[in-house]
Amino acid sequence: MKEWTVRLRAAAIHLGISIIIASAAAWLVFAVWYPYPYREISGGRELFTLVVTVDVILGPLMTLIIFNRAKPRRELVRDLTVVVLIQLAGLGYGLWSVYAARPVHLVFEFDRFRAVHAVDVPDELLPQAPAGLGDLPRTGPTLLAVRPFTNQQERADATVAALQGLQVGARPEFWQPYEAAIDRVVAAARPAGALKERFPQHANDITAAMTATGVPAEQIAYLPLVARRSVWTVLLNSKTGQILGYLPLDPF
Repeated sequence: MKEWTVRLRAAAIHLGISIIIASAAAWLVFAVWYPYPYREISGGRELFTLVVTVDVILGPLMTLIIFNRAKPRRELVRDLTVVVLIQLAGLGYGLWSVYAARPVHLVFEFDRFRAVHAVDVPDELLPQAPAGLGDLPRTGPTLLAVRPFTNQQERADATVAALQGLQVGARPEFWQPYEAAIDRVVAAARPAGALKERFPQHANDITAAMTATGVPAEQIAYLPLVARRSVWTVLLNSKTGQILGYLPLDPF
C-alpha cells in the first residue's frame, strides 16, 4: 500500500508539472495563434484539447506505472527521463500540428470574408505575393483583401481552381492590403439590422453584439465569414469597413 502511495504522489507531481506546461502552451495557442473567433471557427480548440489531454494523461500514467523506489537511482532517473522525453516529443508534435494549421489571414473575397490558414496556402505561390504580403504571420491573422480580376480569363481560371479546392483568398498573387478594398467592402456589406429579421430567435444576441461595438446601430453592417468548420457573421462599420465583432450565425 505504501509503495502505491509513493507512486501516486510521484504521478501527482508529474501531473501538476504537466498542467503548468499545458497552460503555457494553451496561452500560446489561444492568445497568439488562434485568437477569438479562430479558436471556434478554425478548429484550434478541438485539436489542441485532443493533443494536450492525451499528453497530460499519458506522462503521469507512465510515471505511475514505472516509478519504483526499489530500483537503483540511476535506473529510475533513466526511466523517468525517457517518460519526459516521450511526453515532450508528443507535445512538440501536437503543437507543431496546431501551428501548421493556424489561421494566417482574414481575407475579404468580393462578398464575404474567408479565414485562410497556413496549410491552405501553397508554398510555391508565396513568391507571387505583392511586396510585403508574402509572409504567413506567426502572431495571429492579419486583414487582407482579394484584388479585382484583371480580365475574364483570370476570373475563369480562379473559378476552376476554387472548384478544385484552391480558394482565391488563399492565393497570394491576388492579395492586397485591406485598406485598398474598403470601398468594395462597404458596398458589399448589408445592414446588420436585417439579421434580426432573419434570425428572430437570436435577436437579443444580435442586439447585444451590436451594442457592444459602441457604434450606432444604423452604422453597423455585416458580411459572411467562411471558415474551415463553419460560417459566421462579421459585423462592420458601414462607413469605414472596420471590423467590429463576430456572431456565430450563418447569414447565407
